[in-house]
Amino acid sequence: MNQQITMPGIQIGNIKTDIPVIQGGMGVGVSLSGLASAVSEQGGIGVIAAAGIGMMEPDYQKNFKKANEQGLRREIRKAKTVTDRAVGVNIMVALSDYEKLLLTAVDEGADIVFMGAGLPLKVPGILTPERINKEALNIVPIVSSARAADLILKSWCRKGCFPAALVVEGPKAGGHLGFKREELENPEFDLTKLLPPVISTVARYEKQHHVSIPVIAAGGIYTGADIKSYLDIGAAGVQMATRFVTTKECDAAPNFKQSYIDADKKDMIIIDSPVGLPGRAVNNRFLCDVAKGQKKPFRCSWKCLRTCNFKQVSYCIASALTNAKLGKLDMGFVFGGANAYRAKAITTVKEVFDSLCAEYEEAVASAGAM
Repeated sequence: MNQQITMPGIQIGNIKTDIPVIQGGMGVGVSLSGLASAVSEQGGIGVIAAAGIGMMEPDYQKNFKKANEQGLRREIRKAKTVTDRAVGVNIMVALSDYEKLLLTAVDEGADIVFMGAGLPLKVPGILTPERINKEALNIVPIVSSARAADLILKSWCRKGCFPAALVVEGPKAGGHLGFKREELENPEFDLTKLLPPVISTVARYEKQHHVSIPVIAAGGIYTGADIKSYLDIGAAGVQMATRFVTTKECDAAPNFKQSYIDADKKDMIIIDSPVGLPGRAVNNRFLCDVAKGQKKPFRCSWKCLRTCNFKQVSYCIASALTNAKLGKLDMGFVFGGANAYRAKAITTVKEVFDSLCAEYEEAVASAGAM
């Protein structure tokens, strides 16, 4: 009888997982406590997205900062009533209230905080190095280059602390992307090319300062075979978001999930977001109207992202994504990774993990037979 092959876990700070899979944060209500707790229960790390979380609150237009804080507190507490395993939060540095959200996440006992859409250079000042080190706060920046990784590590090192890990996100991710349009299809920016230089950069700091900073691969990872390929390159784990959208536990509306299942590869398009970044989404009537120059009237209740010039944009990204999360696809659209069209059915988080493990084992066995 052949010995069963199992995926290795991952150690991030004081967190040890059974499986090296982190569920990527999907903002404006797509990954909340429902999805996050289910992923954590299966041995990965589930992640609540803080971006736009207050849009689900009835009074968000009166005080968006308070609504975001309320929403985040509620979702962390809900997740922790379902699972006693690690639950994470994803916070975009570009959010106008990211500092308050970070403090809220930490105060509510989030086990790990992922920070992308900008360089979190100010975090040691917000939380203080003493608190990060003594309380073993697991803060994980998301980067898209070795240069960004080096900037963060150098800055944090000068202040007496280090990230618990780093996520390297490539251009096949969904949502807002940290790349220029012309870089998205350039082979030189493929995740397989981005990952090794970051690993090398991190290794220098690990050796010099006697710390452990695992590097996590993200962006377009969809199968267990993908997981094996990035672990082989040197990643300690992977971050996956798109594959968890079409699960029963995902917090988005049923027709939001169905849009993945109905999509073809050609439906995955790159848009110019109102916040000044390219984004990957599932094409629909709303986006076609915008592409034709049609404006979608809105009132900006709060400038959620610092880079948004709300007086000149043709629609509100926060409102469009909120509408989509709620299933109002005629008034919004769905973000998704490059592989979103590969979804074939609504499944469960457990079934996703079972499939990932089987795919991983098959890939390992195939490699051993060569």
